[in-house]
Amino acid sequence: MIGGMEWILLILVVVLLLFGAKKIPEFARSLGKAKAEFQRGQMIVEREIREEQARDEQRGKKKSKNVVEAAKALGIDTEGKSENELKKEIAKRVS
Repeated sequence: MIGGMEWILLILVVVLLLFGAKKIPEFARSLGKAKAEFQRGQMIVEREIREEQARDEQRGKKKSKNVVEAAKALGIDTEGKSENELKKEIAKRVS
């Protein structure tokens, strides 16, 4: 039975025979460039996701701030109340 190290050596010998000694460094460079490009793309996507989450949080805060301001303008106590509770009270006062 062939162990793990023997498989690696066998694969290396087969790659050497198929591609030759001159092609292996080119192949390794290509793999390195591909890996770097993939990681660069991954970082860009992760950054865009974080930025979008931050924008969503800002939008959410602005909405909450507007609800609180509207409630205060109508004389509603805002302490300890959720945004939904404030919306309900605003709706009662307005209708």
